[in-house]
Amino acid sequence: MASAPEGGLTEYIQHHLNFWTLKDSVLGPVHIDSLLVSVALGVIFCLWFWLKARKATSGVPSKGQAFVEIVLEFVDGQVKDVFHGDRRFIGPLALSVFVWVFLMNLMDLLPVDLMPTIFGAAGAGHFRAVPTADLNLTFAMSLTVLVLVIFYSFKAKGAGGYMKELFTAPFGPWLAPFNLLLNIVELASKPVSLAMRLFGNMYAGELVFMLIAGLFSAGSWALFGAGILGYTVWGIFHILIISIQAFIFMVLTVVYISMAHDHH
Repeated sequence: MASAPEGGLTEYIQHHLNFWTLKDSVLGPVHIDSLLVSVALGVIFCLWFWLKARKATSGVPSKGQAFVEIVLEFVDGQVKDVFHGDRRFIGPLALSVFVWVFLMNLMDLLPVDLMPTIFGAAGAGHFRAVPTADLNLTFAMSLTVLVLVIFYSFKAKGAGGYMKELFTAPFGPWLAPFNLLLNIVELASKPVSLAMRLFGNMYAGELVFMLIAGLFSAGSWALFGAGILGYTVWGIFHILIISIQAFIFMVLTVVYISMAHDHH
């Protein structure tokens, strides 16, 4: 399952922590693997749900349709509990965030060397298969949430109302500079907490899988058996982690947008 280089486990992990990077980009270094996997999973998600919606029947549903309906009802229920405004945009947004983040997290369950070996044969020096273990991608998603929060703040309160809130809440107009500073910190903390929470959990999970994979090349049948057991146990436990992280990212996205509707 894994084949550690001559430098041992440390070099093996360092090798797998490198991204397939396009360095001569106008935007600076671009992680091709993160973009490739995330876009591919997004397309798969859209095609999957579109096909199920196209073939949906009001009679006895197929197993695929039943599964999609369960996911839709689950996400819609969470949105109803948190957001009390018009859900025509927020509902699909929450569904997209939950399923897309879950699928990206799910890549962590693939054998560590599978994707690097496949893309290495195609000429990629490095390849990381878990986009959510890339801080650039998690921050990009969280900054998108920040843009939506600001947009909904202006939409719900108007430009004047939102500016007034920034300068007067929570301490009143006499402490306007402190109010503005506090509100800016609060606003900035939202994408930071979203990005770092998801990245930290997935990065740690990826490292654990790499450490376990190193046991397979240790040259001992006992360690090889321990590796199989470790991979199985950690994989089962990690299913819970990747599900919870997708759920938390979705719920916090809806909560932050809902908070933008609140008037202080």
